Amino acid sequence: MIHTLDLRGRRPSRAELLALIPRTEVDVDVALDVATSLISDVRDRGSEALREQASRLDKVDDYELRVPQSHIDEAVASLSPQLRASLETAIARVRIGSAAQVPAAVRSEIAPGAVITQRWQPVERVGLYVPGGKAVYPSSVIMNVVPAQVAGVSSIALASPAQAHFGGRVHPTILAAAGLLGVSEVYAMGGAGAIGAFAYGVEDLGLVPVNVVTGPGNVYVAAAKRLVRGRVGIDSEAGPTEILIIADSSARADFIAADLISQAEHDEMASAVLVTDSEELARAVTQHVSELAEKTAHAQRVKIALEGPQSALVLVDDLSVAVDFSNAYGPEHLEIHTQKNSEVVAQITNAGALFVGDYSPVSLGDYSAGSNHVLPTAGQALFSSGLGAYTFLRPQQVIEYSKAALSEVARGIRVLADDEDLPAHGDAVDIRFNTEDN
Repeated sequence: MIHTLDLRGRRPSRAELLALIPRTEVDVDVALDVATSLISDVRDRGSEALREQASRLDKVDDYELRVPQSHIDEAVASLSPQLRASLETAIARVRIGSAAQVPAAVRSEIAPGAVITQRWQPVERVGLYVPGGKAVYPSSVIMNVVPAQVAGVSSIALASPAQAHFGGRVHPTILAAAGLLGVSEVYAMGGAGAIGAFAYGVEDLGLVPVNVVTGPGNVYVAAAKRLVRGRVGIDSEAGPTEILIIADSSARADFIAADLISQAEHDEMASAVLVTDSEELARAVTQHVSELAEKTAHAQRVKIALEGPQSALVLVDDLSVAVDFSNAYGPEHLEIHTQKNSEVVAQITNAGALFVGDYSPVSLGDYSAGSNHVLPTAGQALFSSGLGAYTFLRPQQVIEYSKAALSEVARGIRVLADDEDLPAHGDAVDIRFNTEDN
């Protein structure tokens, strides 16, 4: 079902690996014109544009754009005890994991009377997007809201598409997750228009512009984020999900097959990649994938994803080549199933999140590990990180010098300012010592 890429007998260079990597080709540029139009329409016509977009794209009319609190309360009340308990467990665990991401303020005394304090300040307001579509993602509500709350963000708005199946309401489980987290500002709006509404505000709705927009979505959401970046901060331009597994002959083939399928069921464009130095394991995984894929609920979706060019079984000579391949790929999710897990983990430089050993599947991270599942895709792990409390924090330096401490460096400032032909910089220091008051 999955094609094989045989790299045995060679050690490709970094450049060669980058060319060989199986990757979903998602061209955000093709969606830019549509996203630009949708965002501009929202800027110009506010809620009227959002309603027209929902009618055309989501087949929804006559609904509440700003979700009433009563709808949120009803959704919470309708939760089954089991689902509520599961959501509350995930919330509690992600809260603990996110708290570790908030740095403490650090006071550095550069010299007597010369102090710099490094502090981390939260942004004031965020807009969190939760997609509709092939699946329902209350877990994404948790993964977006909890880190923002832990960071100290004081104003949180959430958007998710209106659902025709629910009479134009946001999906009740998404509303329930928002209610459990105490989020009351929720909007039934989706796609690029929702991102534009967050970035520019919608006056007739009372929707105030935000400082940061986060959350996954389709290619139009990714394009919209690119367009508003600079006016607001964003987490990333999320693409289809990815899993890469490094495994040797000691790995459980059935576990690996199940994990590949679990990510493939997200989307036909999902990437599922196994890198191994064991041909025997690769054959066993192929057999288990064939058997399990036929029985899974979304068999057709899984089949398309696994047979696509973005998925592969990669055969290598040894684990060092497997590590090179993974680091060049920069996977969203990286699982490690080897006899030397600690050694392999130490060599990994690029990955959204690492799942180590037989009992740390990606599914755990999707829901209840306490880690965050909003992670960089499409190679963005080579230069960026997943969502966390730090996404909503900005480092600030607070500088406080006494007169004596300033005098110690005054001459040096004068010399540097004159060398850069910015004499007023030096004057601003000198005046503090040359006036009669001093």
